[in-house]
Amino acid sequence: MITVFGAQGTITDVDMFLSKLLGISKDKDVVVQAFDAQVIYGSDHLLSATQHAQRAFYQKTNATNSLLLEIILYAAGERQIHKALKKVGVKKGKQHLAFVLIIERKKNQKEKPYETIIDSILRSFHFTRNDKVLEGDKDTLKRFGITDQEICTIPESKYGDLILEKIAMVDVIK
Repeated sequence: MITVFGAQGTITDVDMFLSKLLGISKDKDVVVQAFDAQVIYGSDHLLSATQHAQRAFYQKTNATNSLLLEIILYAAGERQIHKALKKVGVKKGKQHLAFVLIIERKKNQKEKPYETIIDSILRSFHFTRNDKVLEGDKDTLKRFGITDQEICTIPESKYGDLILEKIAMVDVIK
């Protein structure tokens, strides 16, 4: 099961933040990845990236050995990790964040409530939940690297499709 949520807060040390986030993932037996929400165009953006990454592992076409990194590649629409991290990775300072949370349910396992895990993540970093940071607009598309020419080809109601197309193209450029 996959869920996406937004937050706002301050990251003083990116490496420490990522290390602590990985620790939470291991402790809670979940997968959680964070992104710069300034380049995320809605929850469908991250849901699609996550599903593509999971499929890549299932089909053994993954480019990395880590589902977390594979999700970043798809979310950024890139095949190179350093480009993807520069594009969608979290930065130092006050910012808006987008998170993907994946809970793998095993047989006879009680369901893990998303909200409890989300609350734990938010408390750990002193972040405030804010799903509005996931709402994309024309500026989000430009920050993602979509050109004005591409944007002009579709109505505003279909802007999210431009991001989904970039995600799907990652499979083609492998």
